[in-house]
Amino acid sequence: MANFTEFSTTRSYSSRTLEFIFYGNFFYGICAVSLIFETAVLFDLHLNGGLIYLLAFCATTLFYNYPYARIDSNPSNNPRTLWHTQNRSGIRIIQILCSVLLIFGIGWIYFVHFQQFIAFNTFEWILILTFPVIGTFYYGSNFFASKYHIRQIAWIKPFSIGFVWAGITNIYPILYSNMIQSIPTDYTVMMVMQFFKTFLFTSILAIMFDIKDYQADSKSQLQTLIVKLGLRKTIFYVIIPITFLGIVTFWTYALAHQFSILKMLLIMTPFVLILLTTRSFGKRRSLLFYLIVIDGLLIVKALFGVMSVWV
Repeated sequence: MANFTEFSTTRSYSSRTLEFIFYGNFFYGICAVSLIFETAVLFDLHLNGGLIYLLAFCATTLFYNYPYARIDSNPSNNPRTLWHTQNRSGIRIIQILCSVLLIFGIGWIYFVHFQQFIAFNTFEWILILTFPVIGTFYYGSNFFASKYHIRQIAWIKPFSIGFVWAGITNIYPILYSNMIQSIPTDYTVMMVMQFFKTFLFTSILAIMFDIKDYQADSKSQLQTLIVKLGLRKTIFYVIIPITFLGIVTFWTYALAHQFSILKMLLIMTPFVLILLTTRSFGKRRSLLFYLIVIDGLLIVKALFGVMSVWV
């Protein structure tokens, strides 16, 4: 009996830990940090400590917790919404903490590197401002009608997510590294290709993640791709073609630059795993499955990207 009680206690603790990490959206912060680390390794960046990782973690967690911080007490069957309702006060404290760290971190960078900040050209300022602006329009604003919310536009929603993720994890680290070293940014083909790869990859995952909300989105008339096209058409007409586009594009680039076979396989493996994951959509899956398996592919992408540099 004691052993069973101990097992139950351990299992309960593990479940609470998983819920805290995944329902609390801290895993997204970990994914952002992983992708920035991949960019740093790929381009041999000097990020001068962990400040940019901390800011990325806080910004990502803040962004994904934002809609839950505003929820009311209406009943919901969504386990993540229920978790946020039960832990609202704690999440609000975390939101405040993330906001404070974000403001002070950006402020510190601005004052310490003021001369480098004002040296940014117009194009670089456009890059810096574009991604947070699009992120803001994802949820909309209290000043605009709901029709301006990007998340309600089926064909734009997943690609806006991919675009912002690619900007935060690929463009920002490069600009930050060059800024603190006071060197100009060289916009290479490799930089563009890495941005494009991350954009495609995260956009595909965003489409896949919407599958879990198919019934709820359909009832609430939220026109996601899965609602408009259905599961089968979304997989065969959207997910698989975009995945193959990513594979063919980077295979062509890799061959042109004479990458080794092992390096090419490592870079392409995450896209292949996406194709394999689509086979699991025939069964009804829990929210944690999507959070761990689908979003976990972001960390897999970062891992294989880093490994491709070391071979």
